[in-house]
Amino acid sequence: MRSPFALLTYLALALPTPALIAQEALERPALQARRISTPPLIDGNVLGESIWSETPFASGFIQTRPTLGAPASERTEVQALFTDSAIYFAVVCYDRQPGEIIISDTRRDASLRDTDSFRVILDTFGDRRNGFVFGTNPAGIEYDGQVQNEGRGGSGGGRQQRGAGAGFNLNWDAAWQVKAIVGDFGWSAEFEIPWSTLRYPATEVQNWGINFQRNIRRKIETVFWSPLERQYNLYRLSDAGSLTGVEPPAQRLLHLIPYGLAEVSRDALEANGDDFDFGLDLKYGVTRSLTLDATYNTDFAQVEVDEQQVNLDRFSLFFPEKRPFFLENSGLFTVGLSGLAELFFSRRIGLEDGAVVPILGGARLTGKIGDTQVGLLTMQTEALGSVHADHFTVARVRHELPNRTHFGALVTDRQGLGSLAPTSADYQTFAVDGQVGFGEHRQLSGFVSKTSTPGIKVDDHAFQVRFDSSTEKLRWFVDYAEVGAGFNPEVGFLSRKAFRRPSGLVFYTFRPEDLGGLYEIRPHISYTGFWDLNDFQESGRWHIDNHWEWRNGNEIHTGVNLTHEGLKETFEIWPGIVIPVGTYKNEEAQIIMRTDRGRPLSLSLRTTVGGFFSGNRTSLSPSIDFRRGERFTSRLSWRYNDIRLAEGDFTTNLGQLRLTYSFTNEIFIQGLFQYNDSTRDISTNLRFTWLQSANTGLFVVYNELREFGAMALQDPDRRLIVKYSRLIDVFRRR
Repeated sequence: MRSPFALLTYLALALPTPALIAQEALERPALQARRISTPPLIDGNVLGESIWSETPFASGFIQTRPTLGAPASERTEVQALFTDSAIYFAVVCYDRQPGEIIISDTRRDASLRDTDSFRVILDTFGDRRNGFVFGTNPAGIEYDGQVQNEGRGGSGGGRQQRGAGAGFNLNWDAAWQVKAIVGDFGWSAEFEIPWSTLRYPATEVQNWGINFQRNIRRKIETVFWSPLERQYNLYRLSDAGSLTGVEPPAQRLLHLIPYGLAEVSRDALEANGDDFDFGLDLKYGVTRSLTLDATYNTDFAQVEVDEQQVNLDRFSLFFPEKRPFFLENSGLFTVGLSGLAELFFSRRIGLEDGAVVPILGGARLTGKIGDTQVGLLTMQTEALGSVHADHFTVARVRHELPNRTHFGALVTDRQGLGSLAPTSADYQTFAVDGQVGFGEHRQLSGFVSKTSTPGIKVDDHAFQVRFDSSTEKLRWFVDYAEVGAGFNPEVGFLSRKAFRRPSGLVFYTFRPEDLGGLYEIRPHISYTGFWDLNDFQESGRWHIDNHWEWRNGNEIHTGVNLTHEGLKETFEIWPGIVIPVGTYKNEEAQIIMRTDRGRPLSLSLRTTVGGFFSGNRTSLSPSIDFRRGERFTSRLSWRYNDIRLAEGDFTTNLGQLRLTYSFTNEIFIQGLFQYNDSTRDISTNLRFTWLQSANTGLFVVYNELREFGAMALQDPDRRLIVKYSRLIDVFRRR
């Protein structure tokens, strides 16, 4: 059982790696922030305002791509000012070919990867691991997010949208503003970030960690003010520079966000509904570094619907959280195995078997006390039909030590309330987790957890241990996790129960000097296996792959997968098609092709062909991205499976069309249309948005679900919602 994992571990440990000795820190750049009495005019015209001409600036950016360590091909200058109400940044992105500047989108939080762009990260506590990111492009979009643990988040790494390990939370929306202009010099932008948007210590004069990133998209060039090794990105705060002389005022924060909502609905059974509702969110600065968020009659009507998925195995599907209240500061609460065994998963609050359960209200306290991050979340749902009310509590602490080291604990509690709740509906999860850094590039991380469930007394444990190494050319990890048969995180997510999982990866990056226009070659091999607690192998996958990336932005990935599936009981993969008990070993080939995503038209195709259970599968996933200027963007994608088994044949089709048109940076309309022949429905989600501050404003949402086929209901389900919310900054000073 352990031989594949042992082999991969041996190979990874045998490869040459740098000595585990802390190297002498490089001298990092510094920028002086200057106090002023009158704030600058925020219009993007940096060169036309005299106040910036008197301010020190940061320059001398260094490439990570395409040529590591080379000076930036275009000059960039950044400056910092502050008043009693806000801190200001100005950037001038000089460009000798301003007509070639690429602008791909104008929506808030749109990707800055495929456009010319600029980002700043602020480590306000100087802990070299957590920070706030603010960014924009030449169209002046607002892009912001939170970084936890240098982008690694909780145990196991990963991204916010993927679950545990929420290292970067793009869904954090703050109150600030930015303006940008394009001229014959290139483009420039001005940022105004109110002090109330940030959290910081109580000292009078502070030095913050800071770094700047600029993307020059037509050259596929990425440059940083404080140089980074190629395997790192902006979130690598341990290598950031310094912003000196910052004098933030005593924090006075009180935001009120009331909302009103009107809804008209009609379902396929001719039932009509009209509703009007209201609620209130509150954000209060308890101290400069502790924030209390409270919500009453919580509503998420403006949130985009889930992307549909087709389930071709016997395990639960994972759908990421999208609701704003739960996404802010969510990285602090993440512990577990990403998308597999999450100890806290906020979708368990207010959602029951896919149905929305009303949330009466709740509160969240998050922030720092010295070197310790703290978080406390409490939420109350209402009874709905046969679903009883619940009270949820989550408590989290994480103490930070030097060199990317931290230790923490997590406790969750779910208690059923009311006459509908069972007498013993009280569930808890307890966990401790940590990470220890070794030198500059390695860390050991993991967690241990136990649950308390009425009627379950044994095998209620879970744990993980993982060792990572990431150097300029070589990245590898080895990982072992186990989940007991009685482990039941009632406020978490568990895709499968009772397993042992070894996994590992060896990933090498090579940049040839001159080889047919190739920019980078990335050969790698990984393994993941699942055994039950009696040493029966349920799943296994060797992935042997190579990524070929050209300097023009095109990519091809060529891979082979060796799979193993062991079934102890039958399961119905498709109506009328049942996979029998047995062991299935297969091989499949995988090819992924992508064209340059910075162009107005880009294409991608994922193809997988090979064995699948007792037969074969051909899987095609093409997509087309098209944009016209920066106002209109679209994506058409399709997922097709042709599956031919000894037990029967079937096909699946899942199509998605995304359309966005922006009238201005604040006013836009979005559409998500989905076709799914496995559930026999067509869904429509249309959203008109008129943003004000911090993702508040006017939202008009139309949802429709239409069934097709012989058993389809004649009329679709329809729902129209109009919602208005407004941010009231009680202590805002101008």
